[in-house]
Amino acid sequence: MQRRTMLKSAAAGAVLAGIATVAAAQDDVPKVGFIYVGPVGDLGWSYQHDQGRQQLQEHFGDEIETVYIENVPEGPDAERVLTQLALQGADLIFATSFGFMEATNNVAQQFPDVKFEHATGYMTSDNLSVYGSRFYEGRAVEGLIAGELTESNIIGYIGSYPIPEVIRGINSSFLHAQKVNPDVEMRIVWAYSWFDPAAEAEAAQALIDAGADVVLQHTDSTAPQAAAQAAGDVYTFGQASDMSDYAPMPRVTSIIDEWGDYYIERTQALIDGTWETSDTWGGIDSGMVGIGEMTDAIPQDVRDEAQDLIDRIASGEYHPFTGPINKADGTQWLAEGEVATDEQLLSMDFYVEGIEAAIPD
Repeated sequence: MQRRTMLKSAAAGAVLAGIATVAAAQDDVPKVGFIYVGPVGDLGWSYQHDQGRQQLQEHFGDEIETVYIENVPEGPDAERVLTQLALQGADLIFATSFGFMEATNNVAQQFPDVKFEHATGYMTSDNLSVYGSRFYEGRAVEGLIAGELTESNIIGYIGSYPIPEVIRGINSSFLHAQKVNPDVEMRIVWAYSWFDPAAEAEAAQALIDAGADVVLQHTDSTAPQAAAQAAGDVYTFGQASDMSDYAPMPRVTSIIDEWGDYYIERTQALIDGTWETSDTWGGIDSGMVGIGEMTDAIPQDVRDEAQDLIDRIASGEYHPFTGPINKADGTQWLAEGEVATDEQLLSMDFYVEGIEAAIPD
């Protein structure tokens, strides 16, 4: 892809000045905007969304113009940025963080002729769609591998915010670690940020100091990978992007968010005049959740077991939340053979039995 114009994005305090434009600015081509909660260089969540934007730009070339703004704080700043993009002629805007939901909904009401897409949220309207990935499917694969690899039987998990998306991931990881290793324990540290390398490194070190020899994360930087690498003999998993710079150890595989095909599909619908409000929740079967290369640090029999799980999830033969599953307080959540509904998953606000921790308010 050829970048014809690129403006450096500003820091959060001057975020409106930080619009980066790709492709020649032309009044007669659709303009597609993106806002990111972190920097495109985080090698995690925002990086992977921008990889999707680049795939979109490469697909359409000069037929569209794309712009992005990085480091947009969740809250009032997001509403100002979205408003600015709409005023500057964006026809379609992707807001790529859960915390942008209220702002996106508010701005969508003010600009009914602009199409909006919000990642991982649940608010929709005539010009506002939502999309996300079934990350819990990838977490199941990670959990299986983690349960097989751990020698201390302590698995650490760095959470961002205690929202259903993150809680689902913790539960899925633990359930599948426990299936292969009934003695496994899960320790959780909250970073209260999507992207904060210092906090993430501190959280990783705290988990390692507590005996965790496998660390999973639902945060965006590679700081936990670096902490594990420095500690030695600690396994990690890439989050959102492949983070393959840390392979074959400590990063032994990864969950990869694949957004490009969705961005192409929705932009094509805009061009064709067929865009309609939708609610998309894709998983391994649709390619929206990818599993990175499993390195030789994982024994071959465990890789085979993990691949079998991937294949069964992809085919629909197996669902990661299939009963019997109890809540942490011992009450039944799913009976034997019962499969969780999407509504149950989207509202998950509890740990499953075996996780001895409290969910923060």
